[in-house]
Amino acid sequence: MDSVSIVRDESTSGTHFVGNLRLEWAVRCSVGMVRETNEDAALALPGTYLLADGMGGHDSGEVASEAALLTLAGVESSGELIETQKSLIDLLDQAQTRISEIETATERRAGTTATGAVLVTVEEEPHWLILNIGDSRTYRFQHGTLQQLTRDHSQVQDFIDAGFLTPEDARTDPRRNVITRALGAGMIDPVADYFSTVALPGDVLLMCSDGLTGELPDDEIARILGEGEGAVQTADDLVEAALALGAHDNVTVIVVDVHESVSTIRMPAVDDVETVTVDDVETVTADDVVSAEAPVPTGESAEPAEPAAAAAAPELGAEEAGDPAGDR
Repeated sequence: MDSVSIVRDESTSGTHFVGNLRLEWAVRCSVGMVRETNEDAALALPGTYLLADGMGGHDSGEVASEAALLTLAGVESSGELIETQKSLIDLLDQAQTRISEIETATERRAGTTATGAVLVTVEEEPHWLILNIGDSRTYRFQHGTLQQLTRDHSQVQDFIDAGFLTPEDARTDPRRNVITRALGAGMIDPVADYFSTVALPGDVLLMCSDGLTGELPDDEIARILGEGEGAVQTADDLVEAALALGAHDNVTVIVVDVHESVSTIRMPAVDDVETVTVDDVETVTADDVVSAEAPVPTGESAEPAEPAAAAAAPELGAEEAGDPAGDR
């Protein structure tokens, strides 16, 4: 699997045909304006789009992010949701072992975030299985609205959830780079969140490192996504906007435009779609998966899993959105 091409310090794009979907994608990865090395990395395979933001200093973060993506590249897209989620959990364990063996020049342990989307099948319909560990993000731009599909695993996000910080204050809080989950970084076990959402033509998926969100607020990201003409231009415009503001960290984005490749895919009427926010969705961890034969949740909103049922990734509606790992 080490023959997989990792994207770093470059731009690349292409088209993937998976089932009845045509996926136009673009990746741009920049070192930014301040950092000397680029610890971000990205991976684009048919139906699988993943991003990692390494940490650890010197070249340790670079090695960690690459190790994570090379390992996660083993997941197969277009499979059943529960089986794919179980595969990702196993691969995260393998990545954790691989990263823990990385030697560093300081006492800081190598580590990385990871986020992305894998195309899966739920009742013969294409869905995205969203993965997240750390503070890199996956968004969906749908019907002119930007929805953050992942929740940051960070100290400031915990303070926001507890009501001690506003999202605006968190953007400049000195603790904003302290993350609470990661691959490696001295963590005992990798604990990721998983969500599923239907894959609809017309949607745009955005995966990005915090080098983008640290510079651009969500409303500016939404503006650029709404004005973009194709994945390549959108990816370029996002990174250029971050660079114009100083790009104090590495900046990496993956943009995936979802199209129909045959005329049989129909989008549901917007008026019939229930609006759900990511705050209403219960996250699912590896400990919640107990059986591959258990039912997969369906419907427009996510319901908390019963204790005895398999907790497949909760489904986000079509209109919806440990110890600290250390300062990156």
